[in-house]
Amino acid sequence: MLPREVFSFLLAIVLLKLSGMQTLIRRFSLAESRRAEKFLERDLSKFSEKNKEDLAIRILEDLFSIKVQKQNNYFVIPVSDYLEHSISFHEREWKLVNRRVDAGLVFLTSHETVRLVRKELGSYINSKIQNANVPTMSSSFKEPVKRLESLAKKFPTIVVSSTEYPPCIKHAIEVLEKGENLPHSGRFMLGTYLLSKGQSVEQIAPLFKNAPDYNEKVTLYQLNHLAGSSGSGTKYICPSCEKLKTQDLCFIIPECDGIINPLQFGKKKIVNA
Repeated sequence: MLPREVFSFLLAIVLLKLSGMQTLIRRFSLAESRRAEKFLERDLSKFSEKNKEDLAIRILEDLFSIKVQKQNNYFVIPVSDYLEHSISFHEREWKLVNRRVDAGLVFLTSHETVRLVRKELGSYINSKIQNANVPTMSSSFKEPVKRLESLAKKFPTIVVSSTEYPPCIKHAIEVLEKGENLPHSGRFMLGTYLLSKGQSVEQIAPLFKNAPDYNEKVTLYQLNHLAGSSGSGTKYICPSCEKLKTQDLCFIIPECDGIINPLQFGKKKIVNA
């Protein structure tokens, strides 16, 4: 017999898939990925239970191709793996120059090790749910599915015109409009771009309301941080096109016309005769 928790998880997937409500499926996927993240971190932290620690390390290697080793109270991974998975992190503490590195290995805590794969973990769980085979609708499922459909209507869709934006910004807004999860690097790009264009934190914040993990307090804090009105007081700038290419956030079109930063989009070049 399946444990109750496993049965509940499978039943939730069936009901969500039958409802066809992508908003709820994305929110459920994100919640489950965060839960899995906590379990992974917990198992890595249990130094006295080596079997659980070994299992967590095996998961990181098998699913995300990260070779993790244990050294005293730290976990170490090759520099190449670290750079690959931390490329979208803009916080100062994630820069390689600020990490402890020895013999080509980066030292991390259990929390940092799991944090590195947050994006991939979310994508993995979402793909499993999206590709799950479910039975056809039975009479016993109709009422729960109706309740789910009613629940989905409580999440209003915020639509913002994005026709005048560069393609990278337009794409980011469209992702949010669909209620999909925009990665941290995409949120950083969008926030810094709009702030540089003169929009206020209060004007920008509603854009993120459709995000599966939306939290008004956190969103306002992060935008204020980017604007330099909190924290260190540093005002962050929009990443260059070259940087966005490395983060898979560049969607170049002919109208980009050789610009090196999204902020230049739409500005006519003046060529001296």
